[in-house]
Amino acid sequence: MSATPPVPPAVKKQLSVKAQRAAERERKLAEFKKREARAKRNRRIGIGSAIVGGVAVVGLIITAIVLTPQPVSYGAGGDGTVIEGVETFDNEAGHVEGAVEYAQTPPAGGEHNPAWLNCGVYEQPVPNENAVHSLEHGAIWVTYDPALSASELESLKKHLPSTYVVLSPFEGLPSPIVLSGWNTQLAVDDVDDTRIPAFFEEFWKSQNVPEPGAMCTGAFDAPGKVS
Repeated sequence: MSATPPVPPAVKKQLSVKAQRAAERERKLAEFKKREARAKRNRRIGIGSAIVGGVAVVGLIITAIVLTPQPVSYGAGGDGTVIEGVETFDNEAGHVEGAVEYAQTPPAGGEHNPAWLNCGVYEQPVPNENAVHSLEHGAIWVTYDPALSASELESLKKHLPSTYVVLSPFEGLPSPIVLSGWNTQLAVDDVDDTRIPAFFEEFWKSQNVPEPGAMCTGAFDAPGKVS
């Protein structure tokens, strides 16, 4: 039997180059597959994180809505319900410049500044003359003794609607809390007094004011306005 002829050097070199190229292709293919697998894994992690983050954001929004006190809603104008302790007056309206001496403390009507006080919550006393103009538009002015505790003040705020109300401290009140509408007033001792929401239901945005439906924004912000 004849011996196998030796492979020529040129052929050996050619086979070596092909093997190297094949090995290089295999290496690149393996790297490509690794990159693809890593990219898929990262995409899955990203999608999962986005879902978890979205759920967390929705949860925070729901929690904020649930835990944040919402303004109370009252019917505009009352039906003539008699509320125990409510006083009524016969103050005249009119625009004047300068300070005004009022018959009630706090004022519940009378001559007032041409600029109404923008409704909202104030941490400082507000000018009587501007606040009275807001009463003329149907707003309720809730005044409280500055000695009222923080927790009591928060409880008081829970009675407030979102518009047509002014809340401010007032020195020298006859009671810890006094609610004033145009020519109407109620003094109470307790922030949980059921007559507070009853007063709003009867006199808030009343039609029995000199300028019913007039704006309670767009005029004068007194110092200390927080909302």
